[in-house]
Amino acid sequence: MEASARRLTRIEERYTQLEHHVAEQDRVILGLAEKIDRLAREVERLRSERAETSAPGEFPPADERPPHY
Repeated sequence: MEASARRLTRIEERYTQLEHHVAEQDRVILGLAEKIDRLAREVERLRSERAETSAPGEFPPADERPPHY
């Protein structure tokens, strides 16, 4: 019976470790999702600014070919 009790204790300890690991992964994933949302908003803001500052039909310098082509 002693072996069974030790085995059960090890299983419970491992389960507790896994629960902690899953909780930590959840926190990391939520942080990454928030960062992705912030970056997506920033990209949209920059696209909007770029569209506002460019005249219709004008290509921004980043889209133009360098003169040596």
